[in-house]
Amino acid sequence: SIQEIRQSYGPNGLLGYDLVNGYADVTSYTQLAAFTCNGLLLGLTRGQMTGKMLPLFRYVGLSSREWAASQKPWGRPSTTFCWLLQVPEMCRRHCMDTRMLDALSRDTLGAMEARFNSSSTPGSLTSAAAVGLFSHLYKVEQSELDLLGAEVVALSHGSPLAFLSGAALAHIISRSLSAPDLPLKNLVLETAQSLKNPDWLENLQKWANQNSQSFEISNLLNLAVSLAEDSRLNPVTAMEQLHCLNAAQVLSGAVYACLRCGKSFDTAMIAAVNHSGRSAAVGAVAGAILGLRLGEKALPSFYIECLEPAETLGELAEDMLGGCTMERGSKLFYLNWYRKYIHGGK
Repeated sequence: SIQEIRQSYGPNGLLGYDLVNGYADVTSYTQLAAFTCNGLLLGLTRGQMTGKMLPLFRYVGLSSREWAASQKPWGRPSTTFCWLLQVPEMCRRHCMDTRMLDALSRDTLGAMEARFNSSSTPGSLTSAAAVGLFSHLYKVEQSELDLLGAEVVALSHGSPLAFLSGAALAHIISRSLSAPDLPLKNLVLETAQSLKNPDWLENLQKWANQNSQSFEISNLLNLAVSLAEDSRLNPVTAMEQLHCLNAAQVLSGAVYACLRCGKSFDTAMIAAVNHSGRSAAVGAVAGAILGLRLGEKALPSFYIECLEPAETLGELAEDMLGGCTMERGSKLFYLNWYRKYIHGGK
């Protein structure tokens, strides 16, 4: 709770990394986002090198399984495909959501049309952020990209509130790439309106109409915009009003922090984590949105210098930016890329 945060860190709450031996570790939300990127690049590479590619969410399912296996002291597969499994910092056990880990350990993963739980937690919401970042490499219609954002969340979370929030986050991230000059407020309002549009992703809308969650997410996004425009409102009070417990509330909380704090990454992060909800999830989503929109130069140096896996995350970000430059029959050959995305880092 916010009271417990203030008791631990002072009346102003948490104002920076909670360092251990001088280093900041990453949460399970960052780990899963990174493994999602690994899976997407694995699929892209296989497609370009062989001319054959399964639907991309299948590769995300594979990488998510491998991440889930890394969170357990047993059951790690003998054959692996993700090079991130070779990086200890990306495999430390941080995920306490046993329901999510169980979902990713099943023989058959979840899907929007074949849900085996009703979980609405934000555990895999950051996977959708990774999908949004992949949009410049995966040249498809915006509706297909949004659908992929929902599909990767539905692998482990069966509530439409969760996977529709994934579609909304993928939309915000990908549109931030394709229309960088569009103000974030306008983009959020565009996303909220899309959620109420009957022409928006027929497959998604079918499930949304059945459960009315699309309207709930839309209303939360509109509420986040309204709260951010009230300069008299204390950020902690606003975040408490948004609750920030389920996936939709976490998304709205992240949007609020980004809008309320403008171009100050540090101020936005402080707002994102000081409340009684799922602070780590809100911080991860807000960081993804604002980091993309502001760029690396806007990040205070202390956010990078003491972040333990910063080099690994930077390498993965460069891979997501450039994509696979090798193609079937091409004379180009990059040994390091081949090692990571063909041989799983071995």
